[in-house]
Amino acid sequence: MKFSVADQSNGNTIHAYTDESVVVRGVTFSSSLVIMPDRIISDWRPDSFQALDEADFAALLELRPDLVVLGTGQQQRFPDPRLYRALIEAGIGIEIMTTPAACRTYNILTSEGRRVIGALLFS
Repeated sequence: MKFSVADQSNGNTIHAYTDESVVVRGVTFSSSLVIMPDRIISDWRPDSFQALDEADFAALLELRPDLVVLGTGQQQRFPDPRLYRALIEAGIGIEIMTTPAACRTYNILTSEGRRVIGALLFS
């Protein structure tokens, strides 16, 4: 899906997405990534939902967001809560949804000036 013109004054926004990729500022990303208004980490370790582990969420914790939007691919799948327990204990919210929904939600929250992380998986 392609979005209309995005206001980049709030930082990185997702301009388009498919089942296998997202486009941010004209660059296509087709592997797992973490997107924030001021930074993109294009080499987020898990290459699939099944590969998620506690260390992946600990890395997100270090970035100190208010909220993590986890996109789990084309299906909404919930990781074991013990994997993201550190986020909850630190008072950081986590929302789990399909990757397309996560892209849309990330953009909305970014446009509101929220300290949000989009953690996106494609498989």
